[in-house]
Amino acid sequence: MSLNKAMIIGNLGRDPEMRYTPNGQAVTQFTVAVNRNYKDAEGAWQEETEWFRVVAWGPLAERTAEYLRKGRKVYVEGRLQTRQWEDRDGQKRYTTELIAQTVTPLDPRPREEGAELGGPSRPAGRPAGAAEPGDRLDDTNLDDLPF
Repeated sequence: MSLNKAMIIGNLGRDPEMRYTPNGQAVTQFTVAVNRNYKDAEGAWQEETEWFRVVAWGPLAERTAEYLRKGRKVYVEGRLQTRQWEDRDGQKRYTTELIAQTVTPLDPRPREEGAELGGPSRPAGRPAGAAEPGDRLDDTNLDDLPF
């Protein structure tokens, strides 16, 4: 038996970038910064940041590109994949990516400019109830999504 599963919680380091493959399939890439706090040998608190490159495909790619923005806190679940290619000089290069199966926003959506404090708000153009904190943007429950 084998298992390749990764789960991270962190903040988007940049806005997602969506493109389409030659056969028309959507693919979105974004980075997630995951922080870790620890005490060093002298007892002083240290913080380190690990960056993950995340790739989403198909309908999940389209939804992440539409609803996520730099700085948002997200939970991402998927599998790790390492790709290899040659650069212009013929040197082999490698990258490890988290291929997303589930992306869940964890923080409140940004407020509209001029929205009242304490009242409900949503960014312009976003349907009510879409991509709330804790909503899963995976492909397993497409019929339940409000968008």
